[in-house]
Amino acid sequence: MGKPVNLNRYRKAKSRAEKKARADRNSFCYGRSKAEKEATDLERSKSKKELDNHELDK
Repeated sequence: MGKPVNLNRYRKAKSRAEKKARADRNSFCYGRSKAEKEATDLERSKSKKELDNHELDK
């Protein structure tokens, strides 16, 4: 006869594994490092300033 299995422990472990897999997928798709975020923000602000400088005054 086999060893008894605690079904609650099995269910919780399975749930944790699924959450971990989902978090890994999300961090791959949406995660960016702080340096990447700052570089993007700097680039956006620079392009906005350049665009504003070419605006015609009325």
